[in-house]
Amino acid sequence: MERTWRWFGKKDKITLAMLRQIGVEGIVTALHDVPLGQVWTREKIRELREYIESFGMRWSVVESLPVTETIKYGGPDRDKQIAIYKESLRNLAAEGIHCICYNFMPVLDWARTDLAHENPNGATNLYFNYAEFAYFDIYILKRPGAREEWAALELRNEKGELIERNVLAECDELAKTMTPEKDHKLVENIVIKTQGFVSGNFSENDEAPIQKFREFLDLYKGIDKAQLRQNMKYFLEQIMPVCDECNMNMCVHPDDPPIEILGLPRIVRTADDIRWMLNAVPNKHNGLTFCAGSLSAGTYNNVLEMAREFAPRTHFVHLRSCHIFPNGDFTEASHLGGRADIVELCRIFENEELRMKNEESAEVARRLPMRVDHGMTFTDEPGGIMDESSHGHNAGYTLLGRMFALGQVQGILATVDRELGIPYKQPGFFD
Repeated sequence: MERTWRWFGKKDKITLAMLRQIGVEGIVTALHDVPLGQVWTREKIRELREYIESFGMRWSVVESLPVTETIKYGGPDRDKQIAIYKESLRNLAAEGIHCICYNFMPVLDWARTDLAHENPNGATNLYFNYAEFAYFDIYILKRPGAREEWAALELRNEKGELIERNVLAECDELAKTMTPEKDHKLVENIVIKTQGFVSGNFSENDEAPIQKFREFLDLYKGIDKAQLRQNMKYFLEQIMPVCDECNMNMCVHPDDPPIEILGLPRIVRTADDIRWMLNAVPNKHNGLTFCAGSLSAGTYNNVLEMAREFAPRTHFVHLRSCHIFPNGDFTEASHLGGRADIVELCRIFENEELRMKNEESAEVARRLPMRVDHGMTFTDEPGGIMDESSHGHNAGYTLLGRMFALGQVQGILATVDRELGIPYKQPGFFD
């Protein structure tokens, strides 16, 4: 697989020169300075592409060309926004970029309650706590019907057994100890710090994020799972002719986490969801970003079976893994641990690359881009070499944590390639 890295543009403190030295071949990025709903011009795309290429790498994947909310809920300007999307696709393809990672998640791009949950080794990871998210929903957001929904929540373990847990009772107990400062921290974690660093709905400059959040939720009143599916199908049907024309692969990212939250419909959670999406628009360019981390956060997902089934329609891979605690909460795991089994996933996708090379045309038989995701945050004395907080990074996107994960994954890939008889070369080194 092609070793790629999510990079947040020229303002990212993690530089392209650094990435080249650690074995990165392709860059995953976007035009973060272009406002939502506006055309990505060929000139701006070319400028960034040439900048990346000047460091000896290529712009492999766009993550992401955002799908605006009006396309997702089917607003009055949906067709206008789809037309803008098509123009951006053509401009990207004209500059040699042919892979788009996007999502169809309403309002939130991804959700965690704690961005610095301590691991047994002292480093920290992203974490999702059901009781804290319920508190945010009921006591901060004050969403109508939230209390009843959380009272009815059933959590199951990996064996499918019901977990004896009363999340609503935990939430009410938590409310007794919360303060305005703790509330602010939770809003930052759920709404701002996980959303504000991408071209999304929220930014760190928002003065009233909760009110803005409520307004976005209101857009989805009356939109259930069936309707959101139809809206996604409409979007894909409209853009597939352009994808055929430009050889553009669209790869949807699974819902993160793959659970129903905030009363919003979620349509890319399970194997059945993915089958529906691929079959609803059976075009080779309509594919999947196989995010092992998102999928492994759902106990009902068999990640390896899903990888084997969907590998032929997978255009991009996110390698990370989640650990689910006995009470149902989950955290990011080591890239050598957790539910995802990244070692076997590498075997599955490397074998798919071999199949493509042996059975498909040269156009189809390309290297599959892969990136590590959501690495640990290492801690140290303030300003120390291991103090990631002093480096400056977006939530889940540290330098040292991802570099450590990439080293692990590169070792896995080298071993798997040797098993398969594929020559393995470390970029930037002599053979």
